[in-house]
Amino acid sequence: MQQKTTSPNGPRTVLVHDWLVNWGGAESVLVELVKCFPRAPIYVLIDFFDDMQRRQLNASHIVTSFMQNIPGARRNFWYYSALMPAAVERLDLRGYDLVLSDSHSFAKGVLVHPEQLHISYVHSTPRFAWDLQDYYLERFGWNSGPKSCAALAVFHCLRLWDTRTSNGVDLMLCNSDYVRRRIIKTYRWPAFVVYPPIDTERFVLQEKKQDFYLTGSFMNPFKRIDLVVQAFAKMPNSRLVVFGEGPDMPSIRALAGPNVGFVGRLSNERLVEYLRSARAFVFGAPEDFGMIMAEAQSCGTPVLAYAEGGASEIVRDLGTEHPTGVLYGEQTPESLIECIQRFERATTIAAESCRANAMRFSTPRFHSRLGHILDVSWSHWSRNQWPVHEEQLFPLLADG
Repeated sequence: MQQKTTSPNGPRTVLVHDWLVNWGGAESVLVELVKCFPRAPIYVLIDFFDDMQRRQLNASHIVTSFMQNIPGARRNFWYYSALMPAAVERLDLRGYDLVLSDSHSFAKGVLVHPEQLHISYVHSTPRFAWDLQDYYLERFGWNSGPKSCAALAVFHCLRLWDTRTSNGVDLMLCNSDYVRRRIIKTYRWPAFVVYPPIDTERFVLQEKKQDFYLTGSFMNPFKRIDLVVQAFAKMPNSRLVVFGEGPDMPSIRALAGPNVGFVGRLSNERLVEYLRSARAFVFGAPEDFGMIMAEAQSCGTPVLAYAEGGASEIVRDLGTEHPTGVLYGEQTPESLIECIQRFERATTIAAESCRANAMRFSTPRFHSRLGHILDVSWSHWSRNQWPVHEEQLFPLLADG
């Protein structure tokens, strides 16, 4: 059996990412992928990072699609979603052996030829085209009239394209069991969970806390910062600090009482300082994973979070051994207030337990798991021993 050819230094690798616009969890993972492959170029649809963000990424070379030069793409790139499948398929990845896509929307849809191994780290299925379609239609005012018909047609085509492109991926990795279940539902494909990397060397333990709660993220409607602020508006004796910026900031500020303070976008150093000092970190949205919650735990800070998505995998709830926070069951201010009251009565949540819990997601653990997966996968692929079903590969991947 003929062995596939490759570079003497290992597979020629390329990284593919959706876009570089705002810094989030996917970009934190991309940083670690760049460390694994420092000479690999990054292909993206658009790149509007500032100089500081680009230095933080430390990429050797960034290649953009034709969308980079479309008028208004910087501020309104979401309105060009119908063009993104064509844009990602125009990325020319010839000359590479290993394609490693880091995808929450379109990156996994790159075209690969039969001799290329395509491994995709899937942060999420593109929820705007699937389970959040109705929300997006309502949010943009497209839920009636001619715009609704056009939008529904676009979303339908995006779903067809998204489903088809899943067949171009040889191995799907994902950031949580919550996303794994969504991948199975959407694509009928298995996926292997690799938790994203948390920099436990930067987010260090602090046992002494100050008397304030902390919340924050990019201010879009899905993060439900409004819910947290509404809850604290009904708790005037509890102090809340909110960090972040985004389009929903004005409406969120309008909900706040005098016990809620806003500190805007934080530097990396200031974010660590706030996370270490907070009495607890509060979150109101179902996240695919939610790296900020794991970072808070790494600082020894309890997390109070909605009991859906990654929070249920990160936080050890009251009633379990060595609890690290409190989960609440309904996305309402009343449910969150009850959660906070339970937390304030609790005596079993220790900073050391929070820190120990976060070590499950440490950066060295991520690199060890990912390195093992890539080594095993490339070994089988290069020797033409790729299994017919991905499940046959999973026992080998789990040994790392």
